[in-house]
Amino acid sequence: MASPLKTRITETARDAGFDVVRFTTPDAIGPAGERLSTYLANGWHGTMDWLITNSDRRADPGVLWPDTRSIILLGMNYGPDADPLALLNRPDTASVSVYARGDDYHDVVKKRLKQVARWLHQSEDVEVKVFVDTAPVMEKPLAEAAGLGWQGKHTNLVSQDFGSWLFIGSIFTTAQIESDVSETDHCGSCRKCLDVCPTDAFPAPYQLDARRCISYLTIEHKGHIPVEFRAAIGNRVYGCDDCLAVCPWNKFASLASEQKLAARDSLRAPSIADMLGLDDPSFRALFSKSPVKRIGRDRFVRNVLIAAGNSNRSDLSGKVETLLRDPAPVVRAMAVWALAGLVDQERFARLETTHAAHETDAGVLSEWSAASQR
Repeated sequence: MASPLKTRITETARDAGFDVVRFTTPDAIGPAGERLSTYLANGWHGTMDWLITNSDRRADPGVLWPDTRSIILLGMNYGPDADPLALLNRPDTASVSVYARGDDYHDVVKKRLKQVARWLHQSEDVEVKVFVDTAPVMEKPLAEAAGLGWQGKHTNLVSQDFGSWLFIGSIFTTAQIESDVSETDHCGSCRKCLDVCPTDAFPAPYQLDARRCISYLTIEHKGHIPVEFRAAIGNRVYGCDDCLAVCPWNKFASLASEQKLAARDSLRAPSIADMLGLDDPSFRALFSKSPVKRIGRDRFVRNVLIAAGNSNRSDLSGKVETLLRDPAPVVRAMAVWALAGLVDQERFARLETTHAAHETDAGVLSEWSAASQR
C-alpha cells in the first residue's frame, strides 16, 4: 500500500495534468551509464556534443545532485488523433513529427512539473529540482526503473497504457519516497520498429546510430544532409515517427487530453509549396511556441527542399528556383539538389549556367557539380 505522501504526490500530479506518476531512486539507473559510454565511443551521437559534456552526471543522477533521495517520473500522453504515417503517401504534403505539431512540450510539461514541485516543497519542506529534456538526465532508463514503461528495441520508451506517446518529466527531491517496481521488456520477438526505419539507423536491437536517423538529420544536424539519406527522408521535414507509429502497443494508446499538445490545424497536413515560401518572419510566426522554431528557418527550409525534390511535383520548381538566390548557403545547396529531380536536363543546364557562375560557397558549388552528373 502506498504511503500517504506518495498518494498525495500522485493525486497532485494528476490534478496538474500528468497521466502517469511513478517513483524511483537515483541508483536505480542500472547499466545505462555503460550503454551511454559505448554509444559515445562508437560515435553514434553524431554532432550532438552536448551528450559528451557532463556525461558523468548524465550517467549517474547522484552526481548531478548528490542530495537526491528520490526521483519522481511523470508522463504526459500526447497520443495523435490520426495515423502519422498516412502523410508519407502524400508527396505534396510536409510531414512534421507528432510531438512538434502542438505547443513546445518543454514549456507545457515544465510548467506542470514546477506546479507539482512547488506544492511538494511547500507542503513537506523538502528540496526539489525539475527536469524535462533540458539537463544531463537519462529520463528513459529512469522511467523504466520507475515502471512508466520500458525502452523498446528502437530505444524509445513504450508504455502498456499509452504506447509510444509519452512525454517524460522528472522531479528530483530530498524526500525519501518508496520506489515503484520497474517495468519489464514486453517487445518479445517483434521487430517492426527496426524493419520500418527508412535509413537503417539501428545497428542492432536496442541500439541507435543517430547519424542515420531522420529525426537527427532533420533536427540536430546543422549542415548539408548527406546525399545517401535524402531520398529516404521523403516528405519528412521535421523529425520522423515511423518506429514509434508501427509499435503494436499503440493499440492501447489514447488521444492526448492536454489541448496545448494537440496538433495545430496548420501543421496537420501543411503544403510543401507554402513552406517553400517561408522567410524568417513568417517561419517564426508559423512556429510560434513550437519546438520547430529552435532549428531556425534556414535548416527547416533545407528540409522542405529535400521533400520538394522527392515529390516529383514539377509545379514546385518555380518556388525552388527562387531559393537559388537565398542568402543561406544550405538553402541554395538543397535548392540545387531539388531542382535536379524536378526539371529536365536542358532547363537544369540553363540554371547552372546562370547561377553556378556567380556562386562562391564551396558546398553549393559541390551540389551543382554533383547534380549536373546525375
